[in-house]
Amino acid sequence: MTLSLHSSEFAKHYSDFRVSERVLLTGHSHQAWPDCARESLIEAWNDAAAHVDQKWEKAFQKADRVRAAFRALLGNIPGDITLAPNTHDLLIRLLSAIDWNKRREILVTDGEFHTVRRQLLRLEEEGIQITRISSLPAETLGVRLSEKITDKTALVITSTVFFDSGLITEGLPDLAKAAQNQGALLLLDTYHHLNVVPFDPQGLESAYIIGGGYKYCQFGEGNCFLRIPSDCTLRPIVTGWFADFAGLEGAPAPRVEYGSHPGARFAGATYDPISHYRAAKVADFFIEQGLSPERLRKRSQEQMTLLIQGFEALDLEPNLIQRASKGVVSGLAGFLALKTPHARAIHQGLLCAGIHTDYRADILRLGPAPYITDQQLATAMTVLKNVVQEITP
Repeated sequence: MTLSLHSSEFAKHYSDFRVSERVLLTGHSHQAWPDCARESLIEAWNDAAAHVDQKWEKAFQKADRVRAAFRALLGNIPGDITLAPNTHDLLIRLLSAIDWNKRREILVTDGEFHTVRRQLLRLEEEGIQITRISSLPAETLGVRLSEKITDKTALVITSTVFFDSGLITEGLPDLAKAAQNQGALLLLDTYHHLNVVPFDPQGLESAYIIGGGYKYCQFGEGNCFLRIPSDCTLRPIVTGWFADFAGLEGAPAPRVEYGSHPGARFAGATYDPISHYRAAKVADFFIEQGLSPERLRKRSQEQMTLLIQGFEALDLEPNLIQRASKGVVSGLAGFLALKTPHARAIHQGLLCAGIHTDYRADILRLGPAPYITDQQLATAMTVLKNVVQEITP
């Protein structure tokens, strides 16, 4: 039976995470797992115990299910899906496929997550040109990035939803076209987009797309992906033995070969398959509950509206805490960002009261999830006001 997301009955599917006993406003970072996910861990154990090294046939079936889940969330865009434990592994493999002798520039926004930010800073120290432009305003970002692409640009990187503001990037199809016209690769980070905002693939066929299931998908750790265009012929320098199973038999080839489908080009090596068991189970649970991206978006927008209205009703001093972005709710994804010099102290104060949030520098993030009730959101706002008043002069 499909339950209403307005009902506390839905929270019963998440009893192990005690979502009714505490307010988990960490939905943008790490959502609770449904209770059924525990069954998948036992299933992985049983398959390993029964089949030993032949367990990989079962494991690869789970991996295929996870690929199918991500492909569906990407709007069934043509292309292939490579899985990895984290997005950094996939970023490194993509970077290693670029001919840096021909092009030396990466064009990127200043709002990317630390996975990209740190790695590009290190590349910059080694002489790669990193050109950064402001992620704000998000509604003009696609145009502004397009104008900066030249025949020296090897790669363009942008999030489709920014981790620090929750703002949705606009103009991506035109950006994809501009990058393709200049012969540059385009990498879109969808980690804060998938399963909370429906993804429109139209015009993005040439883009490389990265993301994962740790957040809104409830897949847990170890479930990330890179979507590769159908016509990809790149040859990553960083390449694992999973990239060419066919080449394992016979004498080694004089040249490194890759699998017959694009996704194999970016494959890694041996991994722990338990994460895929869990993700496959949760993906099936979402289907059983009718939790489509459209339904989740509708509920998320309702919750975001309640959070925004509730926060504004607190009438707190703007110099103490205010919305990081004044954008309308339709331009925001799955969390409310509040700017405050007291982010850490407020986070700690809320945590002591059973309200779980997180913060990045001076940004406090409040992320609802499907199992959060309207009453819990109201409670969080009441506690927030008390905490702010207690810790600030």
